[in-house]
Amino acid sequence: MKRKCKEDKIFLICNTFLAILFLAVCLYPLYFILIASFSNPGMVSGGKVWLYPRGITLAGYEMMFTKNEIWTGYGNTILYTLVGTFINLTLTVSAGYALSRRTLPFRRGINLYFLLPMFINGGLVPTYLLMNALHLVNTFTIIVLMGGVNVWNFVICRTFFENNIPEEILDAARIDGSSELNFYFRIALPLSKAILAVMILFFAVGHWNGYYNAMIYLREESRYPLQLVLRNLLLTTQLSAETSDSGMAQLLNLQSMKYGVIVIASAPVLILYPFIQKYFVKGVMVGAIKG
Repeated sequence: MKRKCKEDKIFLICNTFLAILFLAVCLYPLYFILIASFSNPGMVSGGKVWLYPRGITLAGYEMMFTKNEIWTGYGNTILYTLVGTFINLTLTVSAGYALSRRTLPFRRGINLYFLLPMFINGGLVPTYLLMNALHLVNTFTIIVLMGGVNVWNFVICRTFFENNIPEEILDAARIDGSSELNFYFRIALPLSKAILAVMILFFAVGHWNGYYNAMIYLREESRYPLQLVLRNLLLTTQLSAETSDSGMAQLLNLQSMKYGVIVIASAPVLILYPFIQKYFVKGVMVGAIKG
């Protein structure tokens, strides 16, 4: 018995040590970006900033406030995230609920229709030609509507509704005179807060960090999201730094501004997560595919 208790204590100590180590590995990059945004860019580039800011300066933030394209991109990103998340949530959750009902005609065929694009798609060139033929290139619509239904998230939603909204509840609602649409909005959705919170987080983070579709389909810089604005700004300044004598100082200031932009860009997601964290694990687990 004593040997077993000793082994349990050793396991607990090792487990706690590894948990703290993994936590530090995950948190340190975020902490470094924060202190680097307030540190002298020369010291950051020289590897002298590790645990606390050195040569404290707000030059990066001051430079950031003078760049109108950054704030235009920030506003675009917020708009794309809000509208895109709403569209993703509406289409994906609705499709998942509909296909979770066993009475839906042609249910197997529709499920197969959704699943095939996970393994087979037309590729970039045919997709671009299609979007161009639909006159969606360089429009707000293509950013918020592209990938409106995420198939993997759709499968999670479908599995959640199958396992947590039984047909018996729907039958009882029908006896009381409830329509299918009324049941969906007044019974199914209120019982699905966990999976809704998970989907909101997945879609919002995807839109907030997204830049690829904007890089491919947008032509006007006034429509660019923040991530694409920052990428282009870094490339432009790096090119000018290589071709001018004063470019190195400009590049260092840009590096400092880059950390500041990352802090500002990451803040909304970090603020949002604690409010839905309690639903996150529950939503993922109850929506998981059961074998």
